[in-house]
This record gives sequence, C-alpha cells and structure tokens, in this order.
Amino acid sequence: QVHLVESGGGLVQAGGSLRLSCAASGNIFRINTMGWYRQAPGKQRELVATITSGSTNYGDSVKGRFTISRDINTEYLQMNSLKPEDTAVYYCNAVVTLIPLETLEVWGQGTLVTVSS
Repeated sequence: QVHLVESGGGLVQAGGSLRLSCAASGNIFRINTMGWYRQAPGKQRELVATITSGSTNYGDSVKGRFTISRDINTEYLQMNSLKPEDTAVYYCNAVVTLIPLETLEVWGQGTLVTVSS
C-alpha cells in the first residue's frame, strides 16, 4: 500500500503565495512520477504540474507562476501570484513501483486552495 498525504492548502488573497506538500509512504521501491492536479467546482480535473526524474511539465494556466519540486518521497508545489481562478481542490498524484515489483497510480485526498479577490 502507498499513501499520499497533502498539506498546505488554505485561504489566500489574490497575488499571494502558498506552498503545498505531499508526502508518500508505504512499500515504495521507486517513485516514477509525481504531480499535482486540481479540480474547481463544476469543472473537470486538470493538470497543474508533474515532475519525472527532474524534468517538469506545467499546465498552461500556471506556467511562470507555479513551481513543482521533489525531495525523495515528498513533492512540493510553490504557488505564486495566485489568482481567484486558481481556487480548486488540489490533488497529489504519484506513479509508484512497489516492493514487490508492481506499478500503480495513487492519489491523495485533496487539499482546498481558495484565492479571494
């Protein structure tokens, strides 16, 4: 079993910053990819950012404002210049190879980010 635990969400004014964290634990042999997705009310879940072997990928709406990083089994999302349209539940995601060898995709429980105008 693998668990992802997110933290760092909350309420912030437009133009402010927040930092999300996601810690992975369990029978992990290797974390292949970690990422962040978000879902706003009435909208589909969308990509925020992913990180694979140090290579990063960002959704168009957050490029230049958000930065994803990773330290062993924890990933971070630094969010700057936040806008009201960034309001959503943010989900941590990981593709993990377990011990014994089995690869699966895992999701966190989500953390709410609210940006006030």
